[in-house]
Amino acid sequence: MSLNQGYRFHHVVHSTDSSLSVVAYMTERFPHSSRSEWATRIKAGEVLLDDVRVEPDIKVRAGSTLVWERPPWEEEPTPQEFTILYEDMHLVAVNKPSGLPTIPGGGFYQNTLLSLVRKEYGEARPLHRLGRATSGIVLFALDRDTASKLIHNWSAVDKQYRALGSGIATMDRYDIQTRIGERWHPRLGKVFAANDLGKESRSIARALERRTESTLFEVDLHTGRPHQIRIHLASIGHALVGDPLYGMGGQPLESSPGLPGDSGYWLHAKRLVFVHPHLGRQIELIASGPAILEYG
Repeated sequence: MSLNQGYRFHHVVHSTDSSLSVVAYMTERFPHSSRSEWATRIKAGEVLLDDVRVEPDIKVRAGSTLVWERPPWEEEPTPQEFTILYEDMHLVAVNKPSGLPTIPGGGFYQNTLLSLVRKEYGEARPLHRLGRATSGIVLFALDRDTASKLIHNWSAVDKQYRALGSGIATMDRYDIQTRIGERWHPRLGKVFAANDLGKESRSIARALERRTESTLFEVDLHTGRPHQIRIHLASIGHALVGDPLYGMGGQPLESSPGLPGDSGYWLHAKRLVFVHPHLGRQIELIASGPAILEYG
């Protein structure tokens, strides 16, 4: 397996953290690595503050830009194929397989959907993202104007998913409005979860099929919070079957939780409906998913 080309990660310093040192800031904001690991990287010249290489104990400044020049690394293998659902001179929509990250992050750079799509559509811009384990529709704009128009009206786009929840649903329809925000986890650092102080969120879940120990749900997404469907179904007692992170109440598991990008659950972006910003007509996209999420 060959190395990728490395990547420059950019981050703007928050005003509330201007009293921290560079090593403290990187450790707090990016807890995937320990303080000693960040100190080693900073001393090796991999971290820049406003384009200047710094020592670990230099204080960050509000509004400044931190850059981590990550050297080339060996990425985990991912699926390398996707299906084109729709394309014209402005847009392309694809059916993403489970296991393929949408954009760089979490140790992935080249082995992402964005990288693969740009091999065929060089200017492609993802208008939204799916979790690594989530399969289904991802829509890309092929020019800046199209991207701007669709993002501005993204709340008007109909987004429908299929999800396999644990347990047997007692109701046919659930209007879930659990707020979602960051919480501190002793092993994972900051993660998104059900949080009364978080942002307003809404999902409509309908029970399509009750199985022996699970329920197949159809979910309409009315807001776009991180991990929203996973958190929302867990908050009503139907955490996704095999979800390594979220449990009862929409909270991260206390014992041996997985990472947010870990797989094991079944979630598929099934349907996307929007008005084409240039053609002025409605476009409906439907993506076939895993057999376990099919109904009827």
